[in-house]
Amino acid sequence: MATEINPHAVQSAREAGVEVLRTDLFACIRGIFDLVLFNPPYLPTLPEERIDDWLEHALDGGENGRVVIERFAAEVSRILAPEGRILLLVSSLTGPEAVGELFHRYGFCVETIARETVEDETLLVLRIVRRDSRGR
Repeated sequence: MATEINPHAVQSAREAGVEVLRTDLFACIRGIFDLVLFNPPYLPTLPEERIDDWLEHALDGGENGRVVIERFAAEVSRILAPEGRILLLVSSLTGPEAVGELFHRYGFCVETIARETVEDETLLVLRIVRRDSRGR
């Protein structure tokens, strides 16, 4: 199951055989999931840098790069199983420490499980679980 806001990406995913709902984050989701994968728009983008097309939805993370990640963190508990986990892709440009602090405020533990440097940024995969599911 996948969700996507961009109609072009939805069509492409469906053509590749992926079951996908066109929605914003979890708006149409009613189930509970053991694993949530999220590749958010995470690039810091100033208002004057914004473009008016679907590419903006894929890249524009707001001025701090965390606008969509903040919404995700606030809402994900509703669909995440008690022992579930999240794998989140972020960039060094997004402020991974601030992302960790954000999820911590919502009762999660965060650890970096993979990183790769690409040009002038480092991409990180964060594993995020509820604090109580780790006994902490």
